[in-house]
Amino acid sequence: MSSPQLTSVIPYIHILLTRDFYVVLPAVLICYILYQHLFHPLARIPGPFLASLTNWWYVRATRTETWHRIVVSLHEKYGPIVRIAPNQVSVGAPKAVRQIYPVSSTAFPKSDWYSVFRGTRRVDLFAGQDQWAHGRHRKMVVRAYAMDTLKDLEPYVDYCLELLVEQLDGRVGQKVDMAKRVHLFSFDVIGEITWSANFGFLTAGVDDGTFETIRTMGRSGSWLGHVPYVFRMHELLKPYIGNWLDRPAIRKSRGKKDLINRFFDAHEKNPEEFTYTDVISMGATQVSAGSDTTAVSIRAIIYYVLRNPSVKAKLVAEIDEARRKGELSNPIKHEEAAKLKYLQAVVSESLRVHPAMAVNLPRVVPSGGANIEGHYLPGGTVVGMSAWVVHKDKEVYGEDAHAFRPERWLERDTTDMNRCLLTFGAGSRACLGRNMAAQQMSKVIPTLFLNYDMELADPEKGWRIECLLFVAQYDMDVAIERRQDYPS
Repeated sequence: MSSPQLTSVIPYIHILLTRDFYVVLPAVLICYILYQHLFHPLARIPGPFLASLTNWWYVRATRTETWHRIVVSLHEKYGPIVRIAPNQVSVGAPKAVRQIYPVSSTAFPKSDWYSVFRGTRRVDLFAGQDQWAHGRHRKMVVRAYAMDTLKDLEPYVDYCLELLVEQLDGRVGQKVDMAKRVHLFSFDVIGEITWSANFGFLTAGVDDGTFETIRTMGRSGSWLGHVPYVFRMHELLKPYIGNWLDRPAIRKSRGKKDLINRFFDAHEKNPEEFTYTDVISMGATQVSAGSDTTAVSIRAIIYYVLRNPSVKAKLVAEIDEARRKGELSNPIKHEEAAKLKYLQAVVSESLRVHPAMAVNLPRVVPSGGANIEGHYLPGGTVVGMSAWVVHKDKEVYGEDAHAFRPERWLERDTTDMNRCLLTFGAGSRACLGRNMAAQQMSKVIPTLFLNYDMELADPEKGWRIECLLFVAQYDMDVAIERRQDYPS
C-alpha cells in the first residue's frame, strides 16, 4: 500500500477504534458467553461461571495450592460431574473409573496437560501421550518393576532403613520433623534402587536443594498443563534464555541389579527404539516422581496412625505378636510385612484418605464421544477424576467415608474399594512403580513402630499441606523414644 493510500485509510481506522471497536468487542464477548452457556456441548454440565469461559479459572484454582479441597467442594455443590474449564469436566462417580481409565483399551488417551511434563523427551511412561509408543516402551522396562524384582532391590531399601534407624537413635528424647526425615529417606532409597548409590541426604540431615527444584517444577507444571501454549512459547524462547535444567551423566555399572542397569538392558536389546537418552529420562523420572509420591504416602500413614490411638494400639499389637512368633525380622522383610493384615489395612486406608496425586489425571474423550453420568461428551472433551473425590464416595467406602478407619478393609470384600483407589492411577496407565512404593511402606512403617514409641509432639497442631502436583505435607513434629517393651 502506497503512502497516500495509507494516509487515506487512517481516519477510518481511527473511527473504528474510537467508536465501532467498543461496540463490536462487547458484542463478541456477549455472543461468546451465550454460546458457552446455551449452545456449547457442555453447557448443561454445572460448574463455576468463570470456569465455563476460560481455562484461567482452573489455573487460578490450582495456584491457590488447595485444589484437593476445591475439587471436593465443587462436587459436593454441583454433583458427580462438574465443568471445570470450557472443554473439561471433572467426574466424581466411581462407576466411571473403568470407562475413563480402562485396563486394556486405549480409548481415552492422555490429554495435552501431560505434554508440559514430557517436554522434548521421547520416552516418558508418565507423560507420554502416544498410546502405541507407551505400550512398546512399557513392555521394554516392565520387568524392572515386576514383583520378583523387589527381592533384588530389597537390600537397597534395607540399607537406607538402617540409616534412618541410626539417625533416629541419635534423636531419641527429642522432637523430629518426621515429614522431612521421611522425604530424605525416600529420596535416598530411590537413589539406591535406581543407581546403587544414595544421595547422602539421610546422613547429612538435609538435601542439596533438589527438593526445592522439584517443588518448583511441580508448582509450574501443575498449572502450565492447563495452558500448554504458554509452555510452548517458553520452549521457543529457550535458545535465547538457555536451559537451566542439567541432565546427569549416567552409565551402566557392572554386576548391579538396580533399575538403571535394567533400563540399559532394555536399551541394549532395542538401541534405536529405547535410546541412551531414554535411559536418562527414565532414571530422572524415577527419582523425581518416585521419591515424592512415596514420601507423601509414608507421612500420611504415620500421621493418621498417631492421630488415632486405637489404630496405633492395634497396629503395634499385631507387629509385636508377629515378632514374638519369630515371623518378623528387623528390619522387616517385605514378604513378612505383606502377611500383617492390619498393617496392610492401615496402608490402604492412608492411601485412600490422603492420596499423593493432586491432579485430576486428565484424559481425552475419543472421536465417537461418550456418555458419562447421563451427559453426552463429544470427542475431544477433556475428562478426569480426582482421587480426593472418588475416595470419599459413600457407596463404595461406606457412610463414614470421610473418616480414617482401617477396619473397613477387613470387614468386607475389597474388590470395588481397590478398583476405585486412584492413588497410583488406574487402568493401562497406572504407575509402574506402585510395587516399589508398597514395598517401602510395608517395610518402614512396622520397623518404626517396632523400635520406637512415637507421639505427635503437639496433637493440637496439624501438619502443613502444600497442594501442587502432589499433596505434600510439612512440619510434622514427632516425639520419639526407644521402646522399653521391645519384643525379643
